[in-house]
Order: sequence, then C-alpha cells, then structure tokens
Amino acid sequence: MTTSSSPIVFIVDDEEDMRLAMQRILKTVNLRAELFATAQDFLQRQIPEVPSCLVLLEVQQKLIEAGINIPIIFITAHGDIPMTVKAMKSGASEFLTKPFRHQEFLDAIHQALQRDQLSRRQRNAMAELQERYKGLTARERKVMDLVVSGMQTKQIASVLGTSEITAAVHRGRVMHKMQAGSPAELGSMAERLKPSANR
Repeated sequence: MTTSSSPIVFIVDDEEDMRLAMQRILKTVNLRAELFATAQDFLQRQIPEVPSCLVLLEVQQKLIEAGINIPIIFITAHGDIPMTVKAMKSGASEFLTKPFRHQEFLDAIHQALQRDQLSRRQRNAMAELQERYKGLTARERKVMDLVVSGMQTKQIASVLGTSEITAAVHRGRVMHKMQAGSPAELGSMAERLKPSANR
C-alpha cells in the first residue's frame, strides 16, 4: 500500500514497454513509480518532499543541467567506460547496463532512496538549525561565540561590560533558543553553522 508520503521512483524513457516493465518490477516490492516519456515531461513535475530517485534511460543532459537534486540511476543498452564516467560525473548514483537483473535494479533503487532520505533529513536539520540561529539577537550571537570559545559566565560578563547575572541570563537564552544541552553541543552547532553564520 502506498501513501502520499511513500517513496517515489521517477522513470524517464521514450520506450513505453521499458517504462512499464520497470514499473512492474517496482510494484513487486510495493514501490510507487511515475513514468515519463521525455525529460521535458519530467521537468514539469514538482518533486514532492518524499524520498525519491530518478531512473534515466541513456544520459539525458537536459535533466542534469536542470540540477535535479535526487539520486539518479542511469540505464543504457551500450555502457562503455567513458559513458559511465560521464554519468557518474553528472551525479549518477548507479549505472546499469541492459540487460540487468531485477534484483540489481531493485538494489540500486533501494540504495538511492535511502541516500535521498538521509540527504533530506540532513537538509531539514540544517534548515532548522539556521532558523534557530536567526532567532538570536545580535547580543545573543555574541554570547554564543563567547560560550563556544570556552569562556565562563564571569569572563563573558567582563567582555560584554555587564553583570554576571545578566551574562548568565543571556547565556541561558542562547542555550534555550538553540536547544543546546551543553556548551559542547552548542559548539558542535556553531561548527555546522559556520558557512551560513557569516552571511
């Protein structure tokens, strides 16, 4: 049974028989497939926020240039080393040559879906962390930097030119807003935020 949050395998190929054959293989393991005859048809589809991957028959440059952000499995009838290298450089997660075994195809699909699920989780966690950081005031960001550098509350108060109680309140707010359980955890968050914290 599939639901709206079930993984989706997008299949792009101009041969209807091939598309339907792959859809049948995926149905045997309860995976939902959406079929497209052309790259243009696929590009009109809004990719939902569920684990997904793309199966391409031959290397379709339009899709690669469109910056598709899901794992791609390339399938070709005549794979050679230069074509494999080109596909991998273009972001393929797997490259299969026809004829392929059903299990080989299903393994590639499962790996691609797992990779996409992990990638989505990481992107969502990062977006959430950035939102928390944006919620800090300029003073709280300064306090966060000082906490992360290893300063104690007394030292933070001295740097800010404020009382120890006020510094402790700021420090508490930072820990609460960032949802950090310890200065070490806050330091780990600051490390992950580095590229975006300077924006």
